[in-house]
Amino acid sequence: MKRNTKLKYFVLAAALTQTATLANAADQELLDILLQNGAITQEQYDSLIERESINSEDILSQPQPLVEERVIEEVVAAEVAEQLENEFPVVASRSSSGFRLETRDGNWQTNLQWRAQMRFTTPYRSDPRQLSSFNADEQSNFEARRLRMKIGGHGLQSWIQYYFEVDLQPSRDVDDSSSSSSARVIDYRIDLAKWDWGGIRIGQWKVDLNRERVDSSGRQQFVERSIANRVFTMDRQLGVQIRGHLFQDTPADMRYYAGVFNGEGRSVNNTDNDLLYMARLQWNFMGRDLSWRQTDVEYTEQPTGSFAVAGFTNTGSCTRWSSSGCGNLDGFDSPATATPGQFDIEQVVQEFAFKYRGFSVQQEFHRKVIKDRSDNSRHELTGGYAQAGYFFHNLFPAVPEDLELAMRYAFVDEPNATNRLFENERREFTLGANWFINGHDSKVTLDFSRLSIDDGLLLMDGSDNRMRLQWDVQF
Repeated sequence: MKRNTKLKYFVLAAALTQTATLANAADQELLDILLQNGAITQEQYDSLIERESINSEDILSQPQPLVEERVIEEVVAAEVAEQLENEFPVVASRSSSGFRLETRDGNWQTNLQWRAQMRFTTPYRSDPRQLSSFNADEQSNFEARRLRMKIGGHGLQSWIQYYFEVDLQPSRDVDDSSSSSSARVIDYRIDLAKWDWGGIRIGQWKVDLNRERVDSSGRQQFVERSIANRVFTMDRQLGVQIRGHLFQDTPADMRYYAGVFNGEGRSVNNTDNDLLYMARLQWNFMGRDLSWRQTDVEYTEQPTGSFAVAGFTNTGSCTRWSSSGCGNLDGFDSPATATPGQFDIEQVVQEFAFKYRGFSVQQEFHRKVIKDRSDNSRHELTGGYAQAGYFFHNLFPAVPEDLELAMRYAFVDEPNATNRLFENERREFTLGANWFINGHDSKVTLDFSRLSIDDGLLLMDGSDNRMRLQWDVQF
């Protein structure tokens, strides 16, 4: 017999020897399997089963060959696979959070996910904010809008959770330095979440103020967030927050959030003793929690909705924030030229969201007050949006079931960039279509917007159209 065949017999015999004695019913069952598969003859079976015990010598001493090589390979492979399945300390799998490695005791877990947004936009890459933007040269642009690596999981215990996200290659304008497109860590946080009713989050993340911003850009209903987002988002901040889920599965089901942050935006140390304070209270009025993601591609079987109010206050040099950090609204001093503590900001938001059987709707209304200490002026900004989407296949089977149609209206009333005594009114009306190839993990989105501006200083208005096409994929 060939040397490799003998080796296979020895492995098979060793595996069989682990069963110890034929007094064990499992031993007889194994011999039955060998007989049924033609691994041994009936005569050999009768001879072995009469013995009180069995070992590798009993198998190897039988007339050869006992088994066809194919049968040996199958039995050995099955034995090796079973040993790996039962004894290897780490389990690899695929989950909604990406590729997962987890210990068998469940105390250690790491999820790795890659994500990309490939986008084409014409004739405006961003939202026009001044009338002059409509008269500028048109821009048709291909863009890798977001290229991200996300890593998260837990360690020591399942309730000690961690997450960080790296933006690998942000796009930049032709006159920007190469550092503008350098990889950057945008999220890093640790959650102590042993109890549903209360936990602590420490680190940097998109603060839980409003749904539109906290919803991942990979879980959006349109290519990009509404025109209200730039003006009213708190975005990413460094700090600490307490959060919890109370009265679950009852009419009083609610979530709460309260935090303290630097107020200087992403990855910036505080410049003084002033801090940003925020709070949010969310009522899940149907007694069911509503996840932070847009559209109802999951086809929610029971009506699920939430109503929330939130707000924050801050004193500093920022009048707006983004994933790039601290910034300024049009007409206000930039953080580089503002004096420390120049702006007092108070902002509140009211929010509503609902999903049921392929239908989704959500709405926000923001009010923001900026007090400029340099000239003792006070400026009030208002804005918001309302959007809805539906999978019309539920009404008309001829419509593809993976197709969602949606619409959004948004507005912003803000100080004029040239003279803050006057006001600009901006409006957005957008129609969108989503083709879900694999849920939110792979989808194609097309949207068409009508954008308008009413300039209160010039007493003029203008408008134009914009089209965007995007493939969003994560794996």
